[in-house]
Amino acid sequence: MKILITGANGMLAKSVIKRLDNGNELILTDVEDLDITNEIDVTNFIQEKKPQYIINCAAYTAVDKAEEVYDLADKINGDGPKNLAKAAKMVDATLIHISTDYVFDGDLDVSKFYTEEDKVGPVTVYGKTKLHGEEQVKNNTDKYYIFRTAWLYGNGNNFVRTMLKLGKEKEELSVVSDQHGSPTYAEDLANIIGESIEKKIPYGLYHSTNQGFTTWYEFTKKIFELANIDCKLKPVTSEEFVRPAKRPKNSQLSKDKLLSYGINIPNWEDGLKRYLEIELN
Repeated sequence: MKILITGANGMLAKSVIKRLDNGNELILTDVEDLDITNEIDVTNFIQEKKPQYIINCAAYTAVDKAEEVYDLADKINGDGPKNLAKAAKMVDATLIHISTDYVFDGDLDVSKFYTEEDKVGPVTVYGKTKLHGEEQVKNNTDKYYIFRTAWLYGNGNNFVRTMLKLGKEKEELSVVSDQHGSPTYAEDLANIIGESIEKKIPYGLYHSTNQGFTTWYEFTKKIFELANIDCKLKPVTSEEFVRPAKRPKNSQLSKDKLLSYGINIPNWEDGLKRYLEIELN
């Protein structure tokens, strides 16, 4: 298969490339090769290359900074997917787009989790622009997969790597304990994407994080436990750790829809163990 991957230097893209490299013709682009916000360039490029699949890993993901640069974030997260969707339809390609838990307000009771049918209501610029991207994909092509993910880490700067560094440098760390979600290993999300292509599951929207739920505090405890780091952890509330963009208290996404099509989704603890085996060696 001929597969175009945008944002090819990003963390998720690296895992997607690794997962799909065997037996497929990969066309890798980053912003210097293809500016997804330029509709003419996108149209010309995709009509020339004629990929069967387009996997959009390009995004504006600086959640706090996005609060100051709405137009830029929306150009990348909203207009970019629109351009890709239109061009994909022209060449009859399937578009795979990555979205986020931030399309919800995050205020759902933590005894519950979000399904694909639940009402969206983003409260941050990042969430609003990512929802705009979802809508543009749905409105401009029929052959698409939208995978909403959360708490992603992998080959690049990420929460786990930051905690490993801080845990070795400091005697005590404060970590938020009232935000709930599923830490998601980029390799596992890449496999979800790969399996979805190979099994030809129905087009549509899917929640795509690792299995199981935890908090940032408990996640950090597990990181330190597995990495044998002796650093005292202090749980704090979101109100004690204010950020420019509001963080969702509930990022828990149900994976039942993906599981119903036989997609393999490991538990978050399993993903973390596999990541640390590589990161610590």
